[in-house]
Amino acid sequence: MTDLKVIHAYRHLYRGLLHAVQFSKPARYTARNQLRRAFREKGATYDVRGIARTIRFLDAATRERGLEHHVLKNLLMIAWHRHENPLSWKEVESKQRVPPKTTELQRRIQTTLYNHYDMTIAMLNKSMGLCLR
Repeated sequence: MTDLKVIHAYRHLYRGLLHAVQFSKPARYTARNQLRRAFREKGATYDVRGIARTIRFLDAATRERGLEHHVLKNLLMIAWHRHENPLSWKEVESKQRVPPKTTELQRRIQTTLYNHYDMTIAMLNKSMGLCLR
C-alpha cells in the first residue's frame, strides 16, 4: 500500500512541477531529475503533510507569477547550474589541451559552494513544512 502512495505522490508532484514551469524545456528536465534524485535517495522518508503542502505550493506557483513562482524558478535555475550545466565544446577542448591550475582556495570554494544555499532551503522547508530541494 505504501508503494502505491509513493507512486501517487511522485506523479502528483511531477504533474504539479510540469504545470508550474509551464512545460518549458530546460526547467521540466531539471525538475524531473531533481524529483528522481529525491525519490531514489537512500533513507528518504514519506511525509504526507509535507508532500501535500508542496503540491499546494506548486499549485500556487502555477496560478500566478507571485512569490512561489519566483522561488521555484530560482530553485530550478540553481539546480540546473549545479547538476546539469553542460560545458560547451570550446570549454571541453580548452580543458583537454591545458588542464586548469587550481589553488587550494579554489578547491575549498568548490567544495563549500552550496553549503549556505542548502541550509537556507532546509530552513525554508522546516518553517513552511515543504519538501523542496
